[in-house]
Amino acid sequence: MSEYPDDHTIHTSIDIKELTSLPGGTKSIGHAIVQSFLNEGAIVHYCSRTEADIAIHKSDRAHGAVVDVSDPSQVTSWISSAASQSGSIDVVVANVSALVMSNEPAEWRKAFDTDMMGTHALVTAALPHLEKSKGNVVTISSVSGRMIDFSAGPGPYGAMKAALIHYTSQVAHKYAPQGVRANTVSPGNIYVEDGVWGNIERDMPEFFKKQMGDNPLGRMGKAEEVADVVVFLASERAAFVTGSNVVVDGALATGVQF
Repeated sequence: MSEYPDDHTIHTSIDIKELTSLPGGTKSIGHAIVQSFLNEGAIVHYCSRTEADIAIHKSDRAHGAVVDVSDPSQVTSWISSAASQSGSIDVVVANVSALVMSNEPAEWRKAFDTDMMGTHALVTAALPHLEKSKGNVVTISSVSGRMIDFSAGPGPYGAMKAALIHYTSQVAHKYAPQGVRANTVSPGNIYVEDGVWGNIERDMPEFFKKQMGDNPLGRMGKAEEVADVVVFLASERAAFVTGSNVVVDGALATGVQF
């Protein structure tokens, strides 16, 4: 299971000068993605569900907003505001997850509304801007989208992550003639001290030890290692990469991806 927050990021002008949109830009992988784009000189618009998280990025090129990504109207309004403020949108990074494991119908709906429809709302709102800028989309999935792991449940987490990969590939094929690229990044076990795996390490040490032992490299990944792949896919160096699912898991998943 990967670890990332429920939020988005928009980046404007990625050569990499500006990035305009990232839901989930205040914690864990999302935080690292925003910071990596800022380090490249990008303008970054990011959002989170809570006001307290918005001030986490200290840069005049970082613009945070409170957005409930399960509400399409809020996502659309945010995209419009970001485009108006920065002039264009060149990259959108969909980094959203309700992190739901329960098999209850209400929890499946919550996961669908956040993970799938939140991503759909972001991409749909951004596409007219991306067509103008010949920009691209990066969605954050998980190795749980391609393997049956401990989080399999049954529950919605892995199912939603698998659906994200398929949806992103559809976007890639549909909008390639317009010069828009779309790719997915699927993290494996990503350790953040105050995140999911950090909490498991403190509260369930034996389970954490077992999961750590499943990583062939002998460690879990760093959020920055995922962020670096996202930035590469968003850049012109990946100009011929679209419709791909890039796994960043240290060989955790045993299935061969063709």
